[in-house]
Amino acid sequence: MQFRKYILALLFAGYGVITFAQQGQVLTLQQCVDIAIKNNLTVQQDSLQAEQARIAFNQSKDNMIPYITGGANRQISSGRAINPVTNAYITQSVTSDNYNLNGSVTVFNGLALEQSVKQTSLAYKAGKMNYQAAKDIVTTQIITTYLSVLDAAEILNQSKSQLAVAKENVNLAQTKENYGANLTASTLSDFKGAYASNQVGVVQAQNSLNAAKLSLFQQMNIPYDKDATLQPLNAQELTGEYGASSDQIYQTALSTLAEMKAATLMRESAEKGVKYAKGLLYPQLVLAGGIGTNYSNLNSAGYFDQFRNNYGTYVQLGLNIPIFTNFIKRNNVALAKINLQNYVYIENSTKIQLKQSVETAYQNMTAAFNRYKALQDEVAAYTESYRVVKIRLESGVITSDLFLIAQNNLDAANLNLIAARYDYFIYSKILDYYQGKLTL
Repeated sequence: MQFRKYILALLFAGYGVITFAQQGQVLTLQQCVDIAIKNNLTVQQDSLQAEQARIAFNQSKDNMIPYITGGANRQISSGRAINPVTNAYITQSVTSDNYNLNGSVTVFNGLALEQSVKQTSLAYKAGKMNYQAAKDIVTTQIITTYLSVLDAAEILNQSKSQLAVAKENVNLAQTKENYGANLTASTLSDFKGAYASNQVGVVQAQNSLNAAKLSLFQQMNIPYDKDATLQPLNAQELTGEYGASSDQIYQTALSTLAEMKAATLMRESAEKGVKYAKGLLYPQLVLAGGIGTNYSNLNSAGYFDQFRNNYGTYVQLGLNIPIFTNFIKRNNVALAKINLQNYVYIENSTKIQLKQSVETAYQNMTAAFNRYKALQDEVAAYTESYRVVKIRLESGVITSDLFLIAQNNLDAANLNLIAARYDYFIYSKILDYYQGKLTL
């Protein structure tokens, strides 16, 4: 397979906690995806970020409920002090206890709290979308590499079949050589050279398979098992044209792709962030209240009698007007606007990159499909040519060089046909990912 099939701009590899696999096992596509998602560090990080966004969202809602605190303290003093009962100065040891319960709630602060809830709610949704996008990208990456391994395995099988045919040709030429029946003196050496070339082809195909399999195991972040095999997929017949245009795929992706949703949600969250910062410019109205009681050893009443009789309450309505705050709040508004503009750029950039990626994948898929159809005709033509040439060689009408040309043409066409078929499936899966209908 060509290098572009292993490294796609959209895809990336992550590393995380290692999950060990049994040696020589048969892996399914679903197993590979599950292992990769579990072990991918980027997915794990996005999961943590989504959890942080959830906590921030919950806190923004909790900020709207009353804030209640309680306190209790004991004080022991000696020397000159004030009698807590008579307020007169005394020189005596005094033991006193104080208890209080206070609460407050923000009645109005320019709707900043409400905007904070909306802002963090959207950020939390964006976090979940980023988490899903990370899993989707890993899934697409594994499917792509999985197909690449199957592609490499099929090419290896084809190379081994070609090697077997080349061996038969050598044996036949050797037999004829023994009887002096070869048409030219170089016939046997020609076939031996072709056999050696096929051996090189098998070695190269095996190396490509090993490299593709190693890449798959690295993406799953588990120890490499050279004896592992993959469960085949139904990649024998192409369904034909994809069924949707590039623009249709892009329009669908705008509303379904998790990455795109995350970018839009973060822009909307930033919009609420501006409103939150502006809300803090308004006066803040706070309702507060509390209850307290105390005890002193100087009081003749008992402990619990003092606890009941000494309690007091208060209710307070406070207005905090931000007259001059070193421009902190106004600068926060300016920063929030800059943050919003940044997320607008991110959203627009995501749209542009998405459109370009869809167009590229669609073009590559179409090219692979057209190439596959043309190669089918080429394979059919070279198969017939090879059949005729083989008959003529066995009849002693043509020399080995003409036969080898026909054989090489057929071998190359078969290998190219395999590559084109898997190219089509790989890019089809990428287009499925953009539309949110990626299946295993």
